[in-house]
Amino acid sequence: MRLWTLLKTASAYRLDALIPASRRPKIVTILLALARQKAVHADASDAERLRLALESLGPVFIKFGQLLSTRRDLLPEAFADQLARLQDQVPPIESDVAIRVIESSLGASVTELFARFDREPLAAASVAQVHSAQLQDGREVVVKVLRPDIEAVISQDLGLLKRVARVLNRLSPEIRRLRLPEVTADYEQTLTNELNLAREAGNASIIRRHFIDSGLLYIPEVHWPLTCESVMVSERIHGIPVSDIARLNELHVDLKLLAERGVEIFFTQVFRDSFFHADMHPGNIFVDASDPADPRYLAVDCAIVGQLDDNDLYYLARNLLAIFQRDYRLVAQLHIDCGWIPATTPVAEFEAAIRTLCEPIFERPLSEISFGHMLVSLFKTAGQFDMTVQPQLVLLEKTLLNIEGLGRQLYPALNLWDTAQPFLERWLSERYSPTAVLRRLQKQAPGWLESLPMIPDLLLHRLRAEPVPPKPSAGPRWAWLFTLVGLLGLMMTAIQADPPLTLAIVSSVVFTFGLVKAVR
Repeated sequence: MRLWTLLKTASAYRLDALIPASRRPKIVTILLALARQKAVHADASDAERLRLALESLGPVFIKFGQLLSTRRDLLPEAFADQLARLQDQVPPIESDVAIRVIESSLGASVTELFARFDREPLAAASVAQVHSAQLQDGREVVVKVLRPDIEAVISQDLGLLKRVARVLNRLSPEIRRLRLPEVTADYEQTLTNELNLAREAGNASIIRRHFIDSGLLYIPEVHWPLTCESVMVSERIHGIPVSDIARLNELHVDLKLLAERGVEIFFTQVFRDSFFHADMHPGNIFVDASDPADPRYLAVDCAIVGQLDDNDLYYLARNLLAIFQRDYRLVAQLHIDCGWIPATTPVAEFEAAIRTLCEPIFERPLSEISFGHMLVSLFKTAGQFDMTVQPQLVLLEKTLLNIEGLGRQLYPALNLWDTAQPFLERWLSERYSPTAVLRRLQKQAPGWLESLPMIPDLLLHRLRAEPVPPKPSAGPRWAWLFTLVGLLGLMMTAIQADPPLTLAIVSSVVFTFGLVKAVR
């Protein structure tokens, strides 16, 4: 029945027009003919009809369209823009139903759990809805509760989506480039995360801890005793929606500073913390305007977060700097070095493609350049060279587009690069400074020191496993010198009551390196 509803919707919105007739399988033509419906919104564009069709199909398809809109490296611009307008506001569930979910999840009645519980919800979305309440100690909170049986609904529609994605993927090379099965798999993971409110609470706690002493961003505190997989209770905040520009202007908020701080928050989360809020659309962002000259962001809904490993961060920072320094050969080489595109890719050819993309952009003033769209275009160009889809980079570009759009909405003359370039240069210089390297050595020292006693056995095992050469080499003299210096350092640490950790680490590294080179 759900598949029949999908076919009727596709027919009514004439979605078959999105597939060239010559590449449309006969079975699709037959099924749409059987489900033939009167055309609706016939005068709308193809992209707009797709958006309206997804809205009519309900929450799961709406959220899928929202996710698909982030794949600007794969979608035509018109489709991405239309899908980005999808809204998942839905009628709330009855208050009695929400209360039953809360009470069954937390094992007590709402009158025992809260001094006050407002039956009328503050907001309702496809997965959960939010009620305001007051704890027994007087603190104002919000209670987020999952819709009952939402897992079954999502499971059914996800199964259908995956089947449709597999069928569409076979229709044409153009549709195959969208990689719908992979996007659907990413979407399934995203929805799974959203269905676990304890996970969202954990994300919120981490980001809050990262910015606890900062005047840039505030995350509401989670009330853990009343939080579980289906219920999340957190501090209630009061702020101005970031999209309410008129109200911000009325209060004389420094919008230029606010826009620049949004960019700073993004780069701080990505490069300092390697953990960023990846759903920073205007509905989740508010402004604390109690001091208009020193505004602060308030963020909610941390269900979707992004994480980058050290290699991704390093290559991303160097890529961004190389792009704005117009060093296209370095950009091409970095894409190959980090494994984003195949090692067999001709560097000169990829460099030429990047130059063709970027040079016209840089002829414009920096304040008019869309940083996010340029990154999307770069990934789209790399896609022509078989760039592997990087889920973490998809989240990154989506978040960057949100931040940049938000910043330009607040302050149209925002020059993103003025904020980004010093941050990236400082991050690279600090990350590879002697102090930072020593700090990382200290962090890894316990593991190395734990493994140190095993080194002689490992070396002996290797020597026994390898054939003995006719004339054993004594090893280079410098290697034995390293071994001796490292050994002396270890002896010095052994005879001190409170040896410096740095000396122990450096001595261990020098000793191990010298010994390995010497026995080779």
